[in-house]
Amino acid sequence: MKRTRSEHDLLGDRDVPMTAYWGVHTLRAVENFAISGQTIGQAPDLIEALAAIKQAAALANADLGLLSADRRDAIVAACEEIRAGKLHDQFIVDQIQGGAGTSTNMNANEVIANRALEILGHRKGEYRFLHPNEHVNLSQSTNDVYPTALRLAAWAGMHRLIAAMASLRGAFAEKAAEFSDVLKMGRTQLQEAVPMTLGQEFNTYAIMLGEDEARLAEAAQLIREINLGATAIGTGITAHPDYAERVRARLAEVTGIPVVTAADLVEATQDCGAFVQVSGVLKRVAVKLSKTCNDLRLLSSGPRAGFNEINLPAKQAGSSIMPGKVNPVIPEVVNQVAFEVIGNDMTITMAAEGGQLQLNAFEPVIAYSLFRSVGHLTAACKTLEENCVRGITANRERLRESVEQSIGLVTALNPYIGYAAATDVAMEAHRTGRGVYELVLEKGLMSQARLDRVLRPEELTRPQKIVA
Repeated sequence: MKRTRSEHDLLGDRDVPMTAYWGVHTLRAVENFAISGQTIGQAPDLIEALAAIKQAAALANADLGLLSADRRDAIVAACEEIRAGKLHDQFIVDQIQGGAGTSTNMNANEVIANRALEILGHRKGEYRFLHPNEHVNLSQSTNDVYPTALRLAAWAGMHRLIAAMASLRGAFAEKAAEFSDVLKMGRTQLQEAVPMTLGQEFNTYAIMLGEDEARLAEAAQLIREINLGATAIGTGITAHPDYAERVRARLAEVTGIPVVTAADLVEATQDCGAFVQVSGVLKRVAVKLSKTCNDLRLLSSGPRAGFNEINLPAKQAGSSIMPGKVNPVIPEVVNQVAFEVIGNDMTITMAAEGGQLQLNAFEPVIAYSLFRSVGHLTAACKTLEENCVRGITANRERLRESVEQSIGLVTALNPYIGYAAATDVAMEAHRTGRGVYELVLEKGLMSQARLDRVLRPEELTRPQKIVA
C-alpha cells in the first residue's frame, strides 16, 4: 500500500503521509516554525473556534448559492467532528509562527478538506472534488479567520476563568464568615495599626475577586466584535456583498456566542486593541491575586518566628535538609503564575504596537501569550481554592494575645484620653513590654468598666459612637 501522497503548492511538490489529514502547507509550516514546541492542537479552544468559523462559512456560502449542498454538508460534518474533539492531533503547526496565522488557517483548511473528502467517499488529497482553498476557505482570508478564531477562543477561556474566580471568591467568603468573630490586629506598612477581625481581612480577598470578575466580563464584550467578511484587508474583496452579515448570523447560531460585526472592517482587521484590553485586565487579576497570596504567606509565616496567625494546609515536605519544614507552596505557585501573566501582558502590548498598516502580523504570539495567561490563571485559581483556602485555619489564641499586647490598641482610646496621653501610654508600653490595658488602668485614665466597653470587639472593628 502506498504510504505517501504527493501534494503541490507554489513552491513545488512534496510527499505527505497518506494517513495525514494535513497537507503540504502544514508540512512546510512544521519545517519552518520549530519555536515553542506547543502545537495549535494543544489549544483546543482555538481549534474548535476555527472549526466553528469554517462551519459557519460553509453554511453562509451555501445560503448565498456559492457552495453546493453536498460540499456544504461534508464540510459541516467534518467541522462538527473537530468541535467534538476529534482530529485535534492533526493540527500540528507551532503556535508561534510567521505569516500572521496563515499556517494555522491552512492547517485547518487541509484537515477539514481531507476529512470532508472521506465523508464524500474520496481519498485524502483528491482536491479536485473538494479543495482546501477553493471550498473550505471560500469567501475568507487568514486575516479575518484567524483574529475571529482568537476572539472566540478567548471568549471561551475567559468565561472559564470567571467561573474559577467566582468559586475562589466563594471560598474566601466562607472563610470570612467562619472568622467573623476572630479579633486581630490590622497592619499598615507591616506595623501594628488598629484592631479588625480576621473575617474582615478575608472578606477583602473575596471582594477583590468579585471586582475583577466584573472587569473580565466587561472585557469579554469587546471580544465579541469580529471582522469576519473582511477578507484580506477589510474591503471584503472576493466575498459576496451579503456574506459578512450572513456568516455572522451563522457563527452566532453555531457557537451560541452573540458575535457582532465591526462597524469598519478595514479598521477591525488591523486593530488589536481588544486583546490589549483583555490582557490588561488579566494583569490586574494577576497583580491582585498575587498580593492576596503575599498576605497568606505573611500571615502563616513562622510557625514560631513569624506572624503565625493562620495555618495553611500542609501539602508537602518543605526541605531536603530541614526536618519538619512546611512551605506555603500553593501561594508560591500562584505568585509565579502572576509574574508570567504580567510578562505576557508586555508581550501582547509590544505585538499589538508592532502592527503595520492594514494588518498585524504578530497575532500568533498574542494568541500564545493570551491563552497561557487565561489558562494558567484559571488553574491557579482552582489550585488556590482546593489546595489552600478551603483548608485554612485560624490560630485564635495567638491572635487574641497579639491584640491584648498590641500598642495599636491605644488608637481606640484617643477619643477618651486624648492624643498626648495615648502617645505616652504607647511609648511606655513599647519601652516596658507591658500592655496598654493595664497601663491605662494604672494611670487612672479610664475606669475598668468603661475601658472594657470601649475595647469590646464590636466596638473596635466598626464606626461607633463614643461610649459614655
